[in-house]
Amino acid sequence: MPIDWIWGLIGGLLIGTGGAVYLLVNGRIMGASGIIGALVDGSAGDSKWERIAFLAGVILLPVLLLPLYGGAVDTHITDNIPVLVAAGLLVGIGTRLANGCTSGHGVCGMSRLSLRGFVATCCYILAGGVGVVIFRHLLGVI
Repeated sequence: MPIDWIWGLIGGLLIGTGGAVYLLVNGRIMGASGIIGALVDGSAGDSKWERIAFLAGVILLPVLLLPLYGGAVDTHITDNIPVLVAAGLLVGIGTRLANGCTSGHGVCGMSRLSLRGFVATCCYILAGGVGVVIFRHLLGVI
């Protein structure tokens, strides 16, 4: 039996633990879009360096874990650059419309039993499913 699912489980545990630690240490919700947004628009203030440290960890941890994968990782990401750009823009727009991202609403919001978190997460999952149907099955671009 393939054990690829174990990496998803480990990743979920790491994200959940990171969200709990961020909340306990900083008293704020760990929403990646909010962390990045405050750096971009300059509203981070005194928390600028902790936000940079958080993002550095998000970027560097996969690099540090690369030896566990044997050096080769197949992410199944398309080589179609316009599709990647469109996907990034759609995620960014959705994040702004929802006032947060999957880490803020899905991980931290739902764990706090936030109605807004549950509604946003349901919308993300529905939009993702519709996106797969349209872009993979109907248009064949991914």
